[in-house]
Amino acid sequence: MTTTQTEIHSRENSLTAVLRSPRLFARETLAGVVTALALVPEIISFSVIAGVDPKVSLVASIVLCLSMSILGGRPAMVTAAAGSVALVIGPMVHLHGVEYIFPAVLLAGLIQILFGATGLARMMRYIPLSVMTGFVNALGILIFCAQVPHIWGNNPLVWGLFALTVGIVLFLPRVFKMIPSPLVAIVLITAACIGMGFNVPTVGESGPMAAGLPGLTELLVPMNLDTLRIIWPCALSIAFVGLMESLLTAKLVDELTDTPSSKRRECWGLGVSNIFAGCYGGIAGCAMIGQTMVNVELGKGRTRLSTLAAGLVLLLLVTGLSDLMAKIPMVVLAGIMVIVAVKTLNWHSVKPATLKRIPLPETLVMVTTVVVTVATGNLALGVVGGVIFAMILFARRIAHVVRAERTLSEDGQSVCYTVTGPLFFASSNDLFEHFQYADDPQNVVIDLSQAQIWDVSTVAVLDAIETRYQRYASQVQIVGLDLRSSDFHARLSGKI
Repeated sequence: MTTTQTEIHSRENSLTAVLRSPRLFARETLAGVVTALALVPEIISFSVIAGVDPKVSLVASIVLCLSMSILGGRPAMVTAAAGSVALVIGPMVHLHGVEYIFPAVLLAGLIQILFGATGLARMMRYIPLSVMTGFVNALGILIFCAQVPHIWGNNPLVWGLFALTVGIVLFLPRVFKMIPSPLVAIVLITAACIGMGFNVPTVGESGPMAAGLPGLTELLVPMNLDTLRIIWPCALSIAFVGLMESLLTAKLVDELTDTPSSKRRECWGLGVSNIFAGCYGGIAGCAMIGQTMVNVELGKGRTRLSTLAAGLVLLLLVTGLSDLMAKIPMVVLAGIMVIVAVKTLNWHSVKPATLKRIPLPETLVMVTTVVVTVATGNLALGVVGGVIFAMILFARRIAHVVRAERTLSEDGQSVCYTVTGPLFFASSNDLFEHFQYADDPQNVVIDLSQAQIWDVSTVAVLDAIETRYQRYASQVQIVGLDLRSSDFHARLSGKI
């Protein structure tokens, strides 16, 4: 991107520029409207997984969306009551009851604030590209699969409305760009179904759509050690699943929009927002990846105004327009999300030409991430599984790059082993086998000028090498250590 393009891009994505430009203001607001409509059915379905009233999830989503529009570190990213969080709350609710959600959410929020305050968001740098690619592909598959029940097995009318939705969303922008095509599809198809009396599944059939807002969440359990014993596993899961999904989504939006975000601010902002949502709404949430893609990719939302508009529209739908919201056909929302799923998939990563060029271990890491995510329905578990597998493959690969070159002196009275490569628990274990203990002379020099000691295992192996040579009355001298490795070795050698 050239300097001029970057300046234009920056101007178009600044909140001040949006407020001064009617065109950009309309773009951001309409993107928020589309996003709010896409949020409703998923929030309701996730409330069933969590075992709570749909109104609880809807109200919590309003609080999360509005507060993260101000506190979040990634503009245009949508935060609401998410399926990944519902998955970890559900088991606790089924075992102990809904009254334990509130204290669990409060504790999870505090953990997320601590995570952000200590700067642990920097750990995102340790997620490999292959895991990120698997995350994106798994996300596309999960979004697509979630829409299938709303389309497959229904009558021809539903299939026709699905085709019409896809046609409007894909082809309308070629001739008319003032209003987001997904919003046009929702309005036109909803009006047609109401006007013509079409009998198709609607949003209202997913859960109750009664208007109004609840009061503050009541604390119904005592704050004691018994309660802490019940809630802490769930709170940890809420905190880390929410953080992982939000940070990965923020990284994805960074790449899509070519703009940076504050991961630290995203962490503590999510913690504060979850505490707000727990106090008024009663359930936690995190970034909604599918709806974020609707906002950023289809609606072209780029600023906090788009998510603020989504929260306000969601508030309006819940309080005053619940009857109208209940009449939106599920198939139109499913059609929009299918397009989001197709756009989300990284098709380049699965092309035969790409797979031939990419090393097999990298492909296996991507596939592992996808398989674990799709099998469990949990994006966080898929990422953790992919990272662990990548770490194992990486350790295995670099464990075999250590070499020990043997040089015998001219008089045959000494031998020098020049070691090259990183020395850590995996590679140092192989180092032990590189020496000819019985055949070497009494003076042995191990030159580590081209290697570094990285852990206690390496010190233990060097001690074991010296011990083995002592059996043959040989003296070992270790030379060439840099300052850090020398201090590390001197402090631990003979004491492990």
